[in-house]
Amino acid sequence: MVSLDDAREYVLHGCEPLGSVERTLAEASGLVLAEQLIAAELVPPFANSAMDGFAVRSDDARGPVQLRIVGTIAAGSNALPEVGPGEAVRIMTGAPVPPGADAVEMVELCEVTGEVLTLSQPVPLGKSIREAGDDIAIGDMLAEPGVVVTPALVGLAATIGRDRLMVYPKPVVGVLSTGDELVEPGVDLGPGQIRDSNRAALLACLRADGFETVDLGLIADDREAIETAILHGVQRCDALITSGGVSMGDFDFVKEVLSRIAEMRWMQVAIRPAKPLAFGVIDSGGRSIPVFGLPGNPVSSLVSFELFARPALMKMAGRADQQRRMVRAVVDQDFRRKPDGKIHFSRVQIRQDAELVFHAVSSGGQGSHHMASMARANGLLRLDDGEGLEVGDSAAVMLLS
Repeated sequence: MVSLDDAREYVLHGCEPLGSVERTLAEASGLVLAEQLIAAELVPPFANSAMDGFAVRSDDARGPVQLRIVGTIAAGSNALPEVGPGEAVRIMTGAPVPPGADAVEMVELCEVTGEVLTLSQPVPLGKSIREAGDDIAIGDMLAEPGVVVTPALVGLAATIGRDRLMVYPKPVVGVLSTGDELVEPGVDLGPGQIRDSNRAALLACLRADGFETVDLGLIADDREAIETAILHGVQRCDALITSGGVSMGDFDFVKEVLSRIAEMRWMQVAIRPAKPLAFGVIDSGGRSIPVFGLPGNPVSSLVSFELFARPALMKMAGRADQQRRMVRAVVDQDFRRKPDGKIHFSRVQIRQDAELVFHAVSSGGQGSHHMASMARANGLLRLDDGEGLEVGDSAAVMLLS
């Protein structure tokens, strides 16, 4: 068997970020930054007022004083009357500080009679003035490659004058189901038939993580049809996912076709559920298209996606944070198991108490066919090889949301 770490490393090694592209800020939102965002100018670009009030000379405002109002400066104004001794200028938030002034008193602390300003208390040097470069200096590193371009990052880029960014495109991922025993949801079951739930669930996982998806459909057990569907997916997609036909004892047309047209590795990973895993690449027109062969059992398929496919696809999307968040959680019930050389992943419900400590309880049945407990789970609790955990023990949990 292959260890979890070795299998994950093998899969990640076979996937590389897609080529970066230049996009407008609107188009870049939600994608992953592919460049260092470095400031080429000061923010703010000039000293400006932090509030509505009056720009004054601090030397004139060391105590109660009356000053003559000689002008008004609005935000965006380029007409800046100089503030001389004994003078003041009305100023709005964000407006440039006029020559001669070195402090701003907020309007709420000012008394105005006609064109005379009365100050009842000292106004210290620099009060309510945002100096040039107070927020961002030239050369500041504002964002590193690998972070998601959030709305705030879009605003930051616009602030420093950028209207386009280098980003990684979203991987386009195709999902394929095969099997004569499968029928689409909404279709009445015949003898020996089951509904194709894996494809719907995997497509939902991909969309939830922001990937572009292509539903390659449900294909009958026919070599030619399967090969045609896979090659069609290769032309349209950056990666492919299949489920089922990856166990050591399986004879499946998907395995037969992939073994012929792709460089595949068929693995037994020392985990439970999701022990069988296949991974490889199909070369097409100078592109290497990763193929993830996930187990057919519904829970195993989703667990394998979380452990292997999702991190690899995140890498293809350029993400620096490729793994789900891991936390330590106290178990509020026993989690028993037997030593078998594998890491077990139990579906759990996670909550935080008033002290923000994470707690875990089972979400239900732990069989690889128990989808109800998978739907209730918001975490996967890692049970290392051994006898399991007792109430009050702690363990690592992968948060699923």
